[in-house]
Amino acid sequence: MAEQAALRGARVGVLDVCTAAVAALPVGGAGMSAMSRGRASHPLCGTDSVSQQLEELQLTLGEGPCVDAYVLGSAVLCPDLLAGELQRHWTVFADAALEAGARAVFAFPLRIGTISPGVLDLYSSSSVELDADEVADAMAFADTAALLLLDARITETGVPSDTDRTDVAPFDDLGGYRAEIDQATGILMVQLGVGFEEAFVRLRAHAYARGTRISLVAADVVAHRLRLPPGTTPSDMQPPDA
Repeated sequence: MAEQAALRGARVGVLDVCTAAVAALPVGGAGMSAMSRGRASHPLCGTDSVSQQLEELQLTLGEGPCVDAYVLGSAVLCPDLLAGELQRHWTVFADAALEAGARAVFAFPLRIGTISPGVLDLYSSSSVELDADEVADAMAFADTAALLLLDARITETGVPSDTDRTDVAPFDDLGGYRAEIDQATGILMVQLGVGFEEAFVRLRAHAYARGTRISLVAADVVAHRLRLPPGTTPSDMQPPDA
């Protein structure tokens, strides 16, 4: 991880954990999301476009191994997304992940004591199983990522105490991605007269219904290019035929 950080010319961050995990394990990419029970969850980084899509898919759809790993507090290992039980369990995510280029997905919660600031996701473009040693290594990477996030003062609320930057690129370590989604959610709270949770659900549903990333919808809301009508509810928003 230190070598990866040196190549970037920066201090060790969660992106370096992901990159090192890909080099050490039989996977094609890795991503990480900050998770919270009280606030919207946010992708933090991804090693490639597929891992970035997987993080955002799970956020937008509200389902997937990342979501389950966080809720259960344990690793979720999916060696083949074509398996019938996974198709039934993740009725939307499984097919969307396959279309994005992932065949196997593994999720490991970041945990230090009772604090769980996020989840590490690994994917492979082909069906693959991790042996016991590889699972142990992945969990060690997840533990290291948890320490890094806590060192950066990311608490279980998902809020960094030392930064409110919005000028960094999406998927950069602790980038402005989170700030823009939170800002858009706040705008919708005022526009629609609803609470934080319902405002975020409507933001997510709007992205899902139009088959686009939630970050793009958030950017449109913040820039006042998009305004959701007050009468719109999540149940009104259906996915496109495609």
